[in-house]
Amino acid sequence: MASSFEKYQKRRLISSYFSVVISISLVLFLLGLLGLLVLNTKKVADHFKEQIALTVYLKDTAKEVEITQLKQSLALAEYTKTAEYISKEQAAEAHSATIGENFMDFLGYNPLQNSIDVYLLADYVSPSQLEEITDELMTKDFIDEVVYDKPLIALLNDNVKKISFWVLVISGIFLFIAVLLINSSIRLSVYAKRFTIKTMQMVGATKQFIRRPFVWKSVRLGMIGAVLALLGMGLVLYYLNKSFPELQLLEDKLLLVGLFAGVFFVGVFISWLSTFFATQRFLNLRTDELYY
Repeated sequence: MASSFEKYQKRRLISSYFSVVISISLVLFLLGLLGLLVLNTKKVADHFKEQIALTVYLKDTAKEVEITQLKQSLALAEYTKTAEYISKEQAAEAHSATIGENFMDFLGYNPLQNSIDVYLLADYVSPSQLEEITDELMTKDFIDEVVYDKPLIALLNDNVKKISFWVLVISGIFLFIAVLLINSSIRLSVYAKRFTIKTMQMVGATKQFIRRPFVWKSVRLGMIGAVLALLGMGLVLYYLNKSFPELQLLEDKLLLVGLFAGVFFVGVFISWLSTFFATQRFLNLRTDELYY
């Protein structure tokens, strides 16, 4: 009979430990994913900014040497990521392919212009910077027009600021929730052993002696939960990097190591802190208060 009861108690204990580990790992996994989002918000925003082209239209009277010099200067400019020259013939072919018919057969001539598409570095994709670049380019008399999507750029910059702010706010809220959830799981685990704690105290064991095994057990469970969360984060990061290689998510290894170390530390620290206060609470209770 005693053996059967001991087995039941052991299964119950293992189940309790398992639920604590799963709770910690899931919370830390979600917290880690949010951390990845925070770290890569600017990188994602920069990626979209660098897809916007500034198009420089050239006059038909522009000389070959002037076009060549402009292409070289734009390619070497500090604000340029890439620059691509598109002749009027190439533009006509692309336009015909888009509309599904050769519009030059109808018009009898090619009304398009030679142009250079300039893709800027993300730091220069702002209304003020683009205005300066446009004014500088328009000083050249063989340039007819400089065009870019002003409303889109203004909207993109405004939304990036708003998204960054709300991501930080949500991260703070989620960190608070993570602390509460892990704390609740640990407290329930300690609560199941409140009579054991009180019995040890009644036979003369010191608070530090009673608390130590509970704290170390929770710290080990926190470590296991953190490792499981880090494995999940690693798999998600690997999949995202494989699906979106242009974002270069694995490029800043030092930052990623810091994030993974931070998630591990949070898991261990919250487990230690929650167990410390949970055991302290039951140590300070009277025996009759353990039943409530």
